[in-house]
Amino acid sequence: MNKKWQIYQVNDEKVKELQKKYNINKLLSTILVNRGITEEKQIQKFLNPKRNDFYNPYEMPDMEIAVNRILQAIKNNEKTIIYGDYDVDGITSVTVLKSFLEERGLKVDEYIPNRLNEGYGLNKKAVESIANQGYTLMITVDCGISAVEEVNYANELGIETIITDHHEPGSELPKALAVVDAKRKDNKYPFRNLAGVGVVFKLTQAISMKLGLEEKDYLKYLDIVCVGTISDIVPLVDENRVIVKLGLKLVEQTRNLGLRSILQASGYNRIDSTTISFGIAPRINASGRMGHQEDALQLFLSKDINEVNELTQKLNEYNKIRQDTEKSIYSDAILQIEQNNLAEKNTIVVMGKNWHHGVIGIVSSKITELYFKPSILLCEEGDYGKGSGRSIPGFDLYEALTECKDYIDRFGGHSMAIGINVKTSDFENFKNALEEVSIQKHINELVPILTIDAQISLDEINKDMVNSLKQLEPFGEENKNPLFVFKNLKIDSIRALSEGKHLKLTLKDNKNIVNAIGFNLGSLASEYKIDDKIDVVGNLEINSFNGVDNIQINIKDLMKSL
Repeated sequence: MNKKWQIYQVNDEKVKELQKKYNINKLLSTILVNRGITEEKQIQKFLNPKRNDFYNPYEMPDMEIAVNRILQAIKNNEKTIIYGDYDVDGITSVTVLKSFLEERGLKVDEYIPNRLNEGYGLNKKAVESIANQGYTLMITVDCGISAVEEVNYANELGIETIITDHHEPGSELPKALAVVDAKRKDNKYPFRNLAGVGVVFKLTQAISMKLGLEEKDYLKYLDIVCVGTISDIVPLVDENRVIVKLGLKLVEQTRNLGLRSILQASGYNRIDSTTISFGIAPRINASGRMGHQEDALQLFLSKDINEVNELTQKLNEYNKIRQDTEKSIYSDAILQIEQNNLAEKNTIVVMGKNWHHGVIGIVSSKITELYFKPSILLCEEGDYGKGSGRSIPGFDLYEALTECKDYIDRFGGHSMAIGINVKTSDFENFKNALEEVSIQKHINELVPILTIDAQISLDEINKDMVNSLKQLEPFGEENKNPLFVFKNLKIDSIRALSEGKHLKLTLKDNKNIVNAIGFNLGSLASEYKIDDKIDVVGNLEINSFNGVDNIQINIKDLMKSL
């Protein structure tokens, strides 16, 4: 796949200014300038976030109302339930709020809908069940902002609702007692991109301030908040960066038995955002994807080491089943794509029988990544195909679906990810309509872009400089691991690893040599040979092997030098 290399236009004057003023190397200074972090306060908050960098939670809409109502519930020992979501963000949100409130003396229960039977968010059947059990206060976490009808129903049944959410509101807010969401149109909170667990964290901060508690009474949950924030792929900037930077320190020494156990099970030696994203999040999410969401929650809540070990094993098993199921659906989808020449289309829409609802979103992401095309995968169930879709930058999938609504039963989501139901009788018409919209939007002109921080030579890099880049961690959305381009490097050695999956190179210029690894680029081994001159885009890292540290380029793309 052809990728477009886009190099930042470096402001050399500003780079030199930051170098001198803050005594940092040229490369680090360049990256900060590229990310728009140039003022002293910005730089300090980015590189060395502190506890006092958290914003005042009472600037968030309805926070005061929510806090006062919860304090009333604590005082009266009111029957209270937390309604969450089945993903990592939802599970960690429930964990933090339940633990915090129970430490304040309020016994709270929780409800997490079954992904396979109930789907996301509030539903009337669950609300009715909650009312029948005598609950008078319901607090939603990581959901609720679009539940207009469900909250009205709760009101009718005598349940007061506090919504805490981070998703975009619709045209109408639910008529809840309080709606705490920084994405509200009337929001004055300085940062609008918190995860659901981030909003819960702000709620615990606000309650602590009102009660005159010590900072440690809410900061001690930052390890769990950190896990939820990273897993939900929110921008790791501003307050999210403060949460994660401070939270990762607590993760390393966590007292949460479940978190400690699943960290060990992940097999990662280093605790960073990658460990959370690829080691922990898939295991927790697998529980919800397979319809066992309560096991993930209990893992974080349990104080019994034997139970924790059993639950960790269960989550590992769910994850293995998830992986096997995912591989099967992926193979089926690829076969359909190849047999029907769908890769030549602008959009990829496929439907299969017996595909698992819990994993088709992941498969859609992989299909989209492989072909750089929007994809929608549907599970055929009777008269309907139910599924998920993922898009590419530059193509608003949600907007495109609104133009195909005549052939859609229902859909929801946002520009990059959607959920959808289509009648099987409308499948072909829907597929054709979406393709027509993509043609009108000139989607065929879109290509993946690699945004490169700087062009550098092997002369410019050393271990100290590469290690200095660790100050930019944690990496994630809107704070990507910086990319560099190296030009006119000669291939000194080249081979494929792991049965042809990965690419291993040694590269040199006139007097320097460096190792390079290209994960999932093994197919390129046959396209290049020793002494070829190539340009390489990649991250810089320190590879430790047998106690020896060496600089390594983690290749993201390469081409023959012009």
